[in-house]
Amino acid sequence: MEKEGGQRIVQGDHFLRLILLLFFLARSGAADVPRETIFLRGLDQPVEIIHDRWGIPHIYAATEKDLFYAQGFNAACDRLFQLEMWRRRATGTLSEILGRRVLGHDIAARLFKPRNDLKRELNHYHPRGEEIIGSFVRGMNAFIDRTEANPELLPVEFRLLGIKPGRWTSEVVISRHNGLFRNARDEAAIARLGSIIGFEQLRNLLDLHPGEPELRAESDLRTNPIPSDLLELYEAYRAQPEFTPQDIMTPLRSALQPPFSSGPFFIAPDFPLAEVENWGSNNWVCSGKRTASGFPLLANDPHRQLQIPSLRYWVHLNGPGWNVIGGGEPALPGVSIGHNERGAWGLTIFAIDQEDILVYDLNPESKNQYRYDGKWEEMTVIRESIFIKGEGPVEVELKFTRHGPVIKESLKQNKAYGLRAAWLEVGCAPYLASLRLDQAKTWEEFREACRYSLAPSENMIWADRDGNIGWQVVGIAPLRKGWNGLLPVPGDGRFEWLGYLPILELPSAWNPPEGYIATANQDNIPPDYPHSLGFMWAEPDRQARIVEVLSTEKTMDVRKMAALQQDVLSIPARQLVGLLKGVNSVDPKIKKALAALLDWDFQLQPDSTAAAIYACWRRHLSEEVWKRLLPEKVQRFFPYRSQKRMMDFLMNPGAKSGQEVERERNRMLLFALERALQELAAKFGPEMNDWKYGHEKFHHIKIRHPLSKALEKEWQGKYDLGPYPRGGDGTTVNNTSNSDHQTSGASFRMIVDLENWDNSIGTNTPGQSGNPESPHYADLFLSWARGEYFPVFFSRGKVESVAEKITLLKPLR
Repeated sequence: MEKEGGQRIVQGDHFLRLILLLFFLARSGAADVPRETIFLRGLDQPVEIIHDRWGIPHIYAATEKDLFYAQGFNAACDRLFQLEMWRRRATGTLSEILGRRVLGHDIAARLFKPRNDLKRELNHYHPRGEEIIGSFVRGMNAFIDRTEANPELLPVEFRLLGIKPGRWTSEVVISRHNGLFRNARDEAAIARLGSIIGFEQLRNLLDLHPGEPELRAESDLRTNPIPSDLLELYEAYRAQPEFTPQDIMTPLRSALQPPFSSGPFFIAPDFPLAEVENWGSNNWVCSGKRTASGFPLLANDPHRQLQIPSLRYWVHLNGPGWNVIGGGEPALPGVSIGHNERGAWGLTIFAIDQEDILVYDLNPESKNQYRYDGKWEEMTVIRESIFIKGEGPVEVELKFTRHGPVIKESLKQNKAYGLRAAWLEVGCAPYLASLRLDQAKTWEEFREACRYSLAPSENMIWADRDGNIGWQVVGIAPLRKGWNGLLPVPGDGRFEWLGYLPILELPSAWNPPEGYIATANQDNIPPDYPHSLGFMWAEPDRQARIVEVLSTEKTMDVRKMAALQQDVLSIPARQLVGLLKGVNSVDPKIKKALAALLDWDFQLQPDSTAAAIYACWRRHLSEEVWKRLLPEKVQRFFPYRSQKRMMDFLMNPGAKSGQEVERERNRMLLFALERALQELAAKFGPEMNDWKYGHEKFHHIKIRHPLSKALEKEWQGKYDLGPYPRGGDGTTVNNTSNSDHQTSGASFRMIVDLENWDNSIGTNTPGQSGNPESPHYADLFLSWARGEYFPVFFSRGKVESVAEKITLLKPLR
């Protein structure tokens, strides 16, 4: 690293200039920083919050109770509208403000509400979980109380919608609505596809592993396909609400002035933001034998839907027994991904199958009875009232079998469909058990904390100041015997879970000889592992690229870790372009495109012409391959188009002799390339040098505010960010998704230097605050889009050196 113009610059290779912004203020302390004092009921002693230049709050408290009270208060200050929408999603009260169109969500939220002993639930996450979560909630409500006395503190969204924030409870904190779980969607899709094309043919099209699991449907499923709307309530529960112009208070549509404009971002037409669940993530850790300093380095970048505001929120908690910094979700106390004074940890999703769809026979004489163990068993029926805006309350029935909620009834067929969800068990609030991780100091303490981390299922990695690195899979894992969970099964008692696998029996590693550990949602189950955990995984390309770099680099440092997080080399591109060697054409345009691809370095850079040609060619090639692989009746909606199956077919596209194989493959390669060139010429014009991958018409990012679609034309886009050119795709370490419009990826990134905590860096986008009137609403967007990082200071002196504002919370007696 070198200093230049008050900044530290990270030099990448000539394809990637990764600039690390480390702004240092020339001051000895925080004496000249603006200060604010707020008096609050419920505090025992004063709490100091130092807000740094990037919007990270560093909270210093004298008691544990006050520490988490202040965390809740501060989260509400920055993310109140986001928190209010989450509260309504958790409690099933969206219909109160959005009307009947979201009634399905409210029904689902109540259907999937955890109904466990609350005290036992809260104390699962930490020995003092009830007190910690209670303090956090009281802090959130303290800010909400302030908005009642001072309505001007409410973000603009509340005024636009004409609503006020509701009060939080501990039950809201432990909601599961923001979790990542599986595999109900896959079960439903596999069941429907198998009923159309046959289960054996479907099995040959899927990339299921480890082993060769069968798709053995019960006879009833073969003769009675599951309903197409089976997961309607399940999907409603997972979906975020959409707002319409009718939701906006009429007097405010033209009276309010937008708080900022799009600034330096280029303007493009509206793009629909699809609901995409992307559970991809990367993490890796290097031991001292692989680093320049001799101390471990740890990197993590969880991938989720990109949104305003961000899902993640940086915070630093300092109090008795606590000194931890990192990212979490604003609705949760503690830190999910980060480091304390002794160790650091990060996570990626590990795809344990935690759900099963069960099919029940109903009693023709009594529709609330289902067959179980040869007898009719009564469902539990709970009646609830849901208030609908403009209509009043409506009564709904929620039904449950011994296995869990009933998600669909088909009375004509005398069938009911239920969801058995492991995540409804005690202790499955997503990420909340990180409270225990926050205080772990050793590998042994880290693993002990992992025993309580049930949801979501994850690859947890660890590094400590003693030089140890490790990997521990966590998550609640149902034990199935005689069946594999890939298809719905009868709920009559023949397909029961035999309990759950103890966490510490899940795969793990400690100080591996290669000196590094890397996970990216790939199948990393050890070959001799005795338990079945799941069969559907992310493609291995991201993890393969990480290992490719780590295995050859002997002296990793923070700069190189950042460059790897931003890496846009595509291993599938290297595989596919390799097939073009020896392919010829007399068409000059195709010859020029072939030359560009064969001379390309497989880096999906925004300004690359070859990357644009490749991406468009790959899409058309994939269409050609799967047109041949798939029966016509499922071509439009088959979701499981794996790179491996595509490459297998290209290596042997059905011909008999070697020459026939090559000729058939070359025909497909050239046909797809010709189609790609036609598309690019229509999009960008005939000059090939004008075709750029990171173009507003091609691969870009635009993040919409939740109310953007609902605002009148003069408001549309004023809260939105972008579009901005992006490199990479869904197969690169810098995962920017495979669609032209990036909808998911890493908003939060963290790189931890265990030699010097103050040398750690991170990202977030678009900013720490969700309030459009805050300077931290979008201040991190451009730096994130350019691959820049900010420093994550840990020591008090460094924190004070970049202080922007200090808030002192004092008890109101």
